[in-house]
Amino acid sequence: MADTDNYVPRLKTLYNDEIRARLKEKLSLQNEMMIPRLDKIVINMGVGEAVNDRKVVDKAAEELQAISGQKPVITHAKKSIAGFKVREEMALGCKVTLRKDRMFEFLDRLVTIALPRVRDFRGLNGKSFDGRGNYAMGLKEHTVFPEIDYDKVEGQRGMDIIICTTAANDDQARELLKEFNFPFRK
Repeated sequence: MADTDNYVPRLKTLYNDEIRARLKEKLSLQNEMMIPRLDKIVINMGVGEAVNDRKVVDKAAEELQAISGQKPVITHAKKSIAGFKVREEMALGCKVTLRKDRMFEFLDRLVTIALPRVRDFRGLNGKSFDGRGNYAMGLKEHTVFPEIDYDKVEGQRGMDIIICTTAANDDQARELLKEFNFPFRK
């Protein structure tokens, strides 16, 4: 990405040139504005070990920034829970919201590089939609992304990835994600 002025992500070009037309025909939509599209991708890392050591959240945020290419927001506890040794306003994780080009770049790396590197991967659950066209998935290891140097990682961290679409229902969103080569289970 040396020249960012005229760089267009591969998946964005694919969506505009081919996927939109296929979706319009497949879903039999009359209006161009009804064609589902990606809205945003939210990546969340909850760090339970942060109760004992604040530096763990900073390290997680640093790794999430390497994965997403964008500075994450540190998330804090809303209220104290004595059983978990959590105090109000204690830093417990980090999250990042990707839109536009960064969203397409992340999605490309997720589907083509990260998911094939997951151990014992048998495909994504096709039922993880929320009823409004958004898809949620979790990864147990953040080291499947090539940006993370495996030797410098202190521990495995999981992450939640939520893909928000403008689809009217889950079936339209499923078709959209299939067009982006999401490896759903049969």
